[in-house]
Amino acid sequence: MARTVGFLGPLGTYSEEAALLYDPTSDKPYPTITAVGEAVVSGEIDEGIVPIENSLAGSVIFTLDLLISQPKLFIRGEIDLPIEHYLVAKPGTDPAAIKVIYSHPQALAQCREYLEKRFPQAVQMASLSTVLSVSDSFDSPVPAAAISPRRATELYDVDILDQGIQDAATNVTRFAVLGLSGHAPTGHDKTSMAFTFEEDTPGSLYRVLREFGQRNINLFKIESRPTKQYLGEYIFLMDCAGHREESPMKEALAALSQPIDMLRVLGSYPRWSLKT
Repeated sequence: MARTVGFLGPLGTYSEEAALLYDPTSDKPYPTITAVGEAVVSGEIDEGIVPIENSLAGSVIFTLDLLISQPKLFIRGEIDLPIEHYLVAKPGTDPAAIKVIYSHPQALAQCREYLEKRFPQAVQMASLSTVLSVSDSFDSPVPAAAISPRRATELYDVDILDQGIQDAATNVTRFAVLGLSGHAPTGHDKTSMAFTFEEDTPGSLYRVLREFGQRNINLFKIESRPTKQYLGEYIFLMDCAGHREESPMKEALAALSQPIDMLRVLGSYPRWSLKT
């Protein structure tokens, strides 16, 4: 039986591009990251794809908060998608006449230098998504353009005025594949986890990190999020090399019972960089 894969919509977004890269049959968009997670938990879909980190903007806090708050969800895969922004407009639009440029605020920020150099007089207007910015530009009473993904150029009849207009060529978004379980070991895996301390004492975080360092486990990322219970209380999130069911990760996780209060493994899954 074929799996059903959902993603953060609408159609034409970078999330859909990532979903199609992961599974060409992906066809179920959802309006929010939370809606994707709820669809997985309810069994409406088998897997859901949402953004979790961008190389320029950092972590996607809505996805982190979803994973922390929903114990039934696990990361079972990841997709690294290079972000290439396209400048598009209604067919026949004269680039020299453009007065407004629409896009999601993040895309506008990622193309700031380009816009200041090429369209210094154009007003930048925020849209709900990079795809909806295309229809916003079509509805504009003055000549307008939109910054959108390549996929949007396949869904709308547009003129492509320019492409690759992002200021940083290394703009990449990492997407998480959410499911009701982690992935089986592959030998080239990553484990994501969240943990808290019962008391804020000197050396607590060091004692956790030591368990991984002593076992030569590579730590990719560590950050914190508020517990949303008390000011100054945090949940720490880490990504490490290895699978929770294999040594030495298995032993490191077992050793964490002493220094920490809560530990939740958010998933063990194949590392995308080693698959491509």
